[in-house]
Amino acid sequence: MSATESLFLDQEPIDTSNPTPRYIQLANRLRDMIRNGSLKPGDALPSERSIVTATSLSRVTIRKALELLVREGLLHQRHGSGTYVSEEPGRIEQSLGVLTGFSEDMVSLGHVPSARWLQRSYALPSTQEAMTLGLSPGEKVLRLHRLRLADDLPLAVELAVVPASLLPSIDRIGDSLYEALAAAGALPEKALQRMHACRLPAFEAELLGGKEGETALYIERLSRTGSGRTVEFARSYYKGDRYDFVVELTLPRPQMDM
Repeated sequence: MSATESLFLDQEPIDTSNPTPRYIQLANRLRDMIRNGSLKPGDALPSERSIVTATSLSRVTIRKALELLVREGLLHQRHGSGTYVSEEPGRIEQSLGVLTGFSEDMVSLGHVPSARWLQRSYALPSTQEAMTLGLSPGEKVLRLHRLRLADDLPLAVELAVVPASLLPSIDRIGDSLYEALAAAGALPEKALQRMHACRLPAFEAELLGGKEGETALYIERLSRTGSGRTVEFARSYYKGDRYDFVVELTLPRPQMDM
């Protein structure tokens, strides 16, 4: 019996009374084993049959758990060989002070950006959204809710809301919202961004491969055109262990008496 097989046998059984799906419970357990060093980079996981024996879970459940961790970049699969723990992915840094979109940031850092749409539809705005965007009564917005990835690794869950009048065709929106706004003559030139630490909600935690309640970054951004019109109200949750925001500070020179 291998060392990794022994690790599985030493674990407590999956709680079948827990409302959390069993594949999520197994994925959480594997993720913890990777993070605490029980499973190290390069370690081979036991075969599906061995995990079935150790956990009493079905192969379908086990495959879903492994696929989730592969999407997160924590595991990788070698055809005909098995599933292995990946090398720890590097953290992604974003410099504050320059207004760019997620896709532009990732490309400039040498990563491949992508997105998974969660919602893309026209709707009436909430009171907060209507006031923030300066909309008239009855004016609709376009909601763009998506999971943002870099090199297939989930980094953020973003909800961007823009006035529907700016983007009357959903089909014109690709991976980059700012490209679509630029084509519509409404490219943001400045933005006010606020961020603070928060507890990761359950929905976002599942998408990002985290745990509900773990520390994350919550970011709100109001983007405006050069004329001052607010064209985007975005709210995002970022995984705190995958993303760094970097600010370069300078010491102001003292004023010289004339």
